[in-house]
Amino acid sequence: MSQAVEKENKMGTMPIGKLLFSMALPMMVSMIVQALYNIVDSVFVARVSEDALTAVSLAFPIQNLMISVASGTGVGINALLSRSLGEKNYQNANRAAQNGLFVIVISALVFLLFGLFGTRPFFEMQTDNAVIAQGGVDYLSICAIFSIFSFGQVTFERLLQSTGRAFYSMISQAVGAIANIILDPIMIFGLFGFPKMGVAGAAIATVTGQAIACCIGLFFNITKNHEISLNFRGFRPHGAIISQIYKVGVPSIVMMSIGSIMTLGMNTILMRFSSTATAIFGVYFKLQSIAIMPVIGLNNALVPIVAYNYGARNRKRITHTIKLAVASAVAIMLFFLAIFQIFPGQMLLLFDASEHMLSMGIPALRIISLSFIFAGFCIIVGSVFQALGNGILSLIVSAARQLVVLLPVAWLLSLTGEVNMIWWSFPIAELASLLFSAFFMRYVYHKEILPLDTPIK
Repeated sequence: MSQAVEKENKMGTMPIGKLLFSMALPMMVSMIVQALYNIVDSVFVARVSEDALTAVSLAFPIQNLMISVASGTGVGINALLSRSLGEKNYQNANRAAQNGLFVIVISALVFLLFGLFGTRPFFEMQTDNAVIAQGGVDYLSICAIFSIFSFGQVTFERLLQSTGRAFYSMISQAVGAIANIILDPIMIFGLFGFPKMGVAGAAIATVTGQAIACCIGLFFNITKNHEISLNFRGFRPHGAIISQIYKVGVPSIVMMSIGSIMTLGMNTILMRFSSTATAIFGVYFKLQSIAIMPVIGLNNALVPIVAYNYGARNRKRITHTIKLAVASAVAIMLFFLAIFQIFPGQMLLLFDASEHMLSMGIPALRIISLSFIFAGFCIIVGSVFQALGNGILSLIVSAARQLVVLLPVAWLLSLTGEVNMIWWSFPIAELASLLFSAFFMRYVYHKEILPLDTPIK
């Protein structure tokens, strides 16, 4: 019980600034490292060939879908577990962890089947270039077949984060990322006696790093995370708990998966211009993750704090957390906006960009990054919706931004015949997202947060 009291003292009484940043900073560091190893992955692949870089870019929708399922389910587990701890319902917290791991394993099995049977049709649907298609199959099939490590890594990190142990989450993520970075050139180019495997080597390095992070995360949950039990003796799936996890998790999964649909649609539009345009789009997504990941780290800290204090009915701490997180996220995104505006050419040269790729990529990065002006507020507010059990609102905003605004606008702008016009669809869509997010935040504040001052009868 003393451990539970310690947890309550931290989440319920520690000054919000200290609490938010003590939890967020380790996550931000680990997320930046995660983004860096994704970038390093593509940097090395680009040195194989531009076709190899395009193949990895075309694989992104499925990789994003895997991340969406893992992270979205993790959000559901995180919110339910933290809320249960705030309500002092420790049995429910254990059930949230155990049933969350169960559904994660089932999800990974689905992607294993896709890796075995679905990768080739997926690439042949997108391109008739045999070299690009084969490279994509080699890369994506390995990532999908061994996706259990990616799913396990994300879930164990979420369990640590939900109980305030973000430092251990940072260690597992950082070690896995560093392992990937070290293995990338070895596996891709065949160093130290290893065979030269090209894009397949990049995939092997990725899943190896994920496996290491997964094992470390499991170890820390067993030895350090005493608020929850991962003892599966006599375990049976609990329908009500799984339903509560997915009440928040499914909207989050669908919201993030919409990015896969958007990317697939955007790749289709851009491939009509050139494979170079598609490669630039893939490079942008890698680079923008450096800006987005610190904000995601803030999100991961915000969700358990808001969920815990919602369970404890502490309106003041909830509003303070939201305001501080929004201000921090906006500042981060404005900093990276300046980087993208000043150094686009230098960033593209990291990917061995040709003169043609530079001439097309520099204006692309400058135009798309204008969306950073609005993105910080939108990302944080979306996580507030999820923490309070209103994940459907995040889904509506995400769907409106990417499917209702971004893709149709991109298609209309493509009719001009100028590829640079297509990039303007991103800031236009983010502005629409800002308007939707502000409207729904006002609704949630009055419906969910303001009534917390009223005692329960």
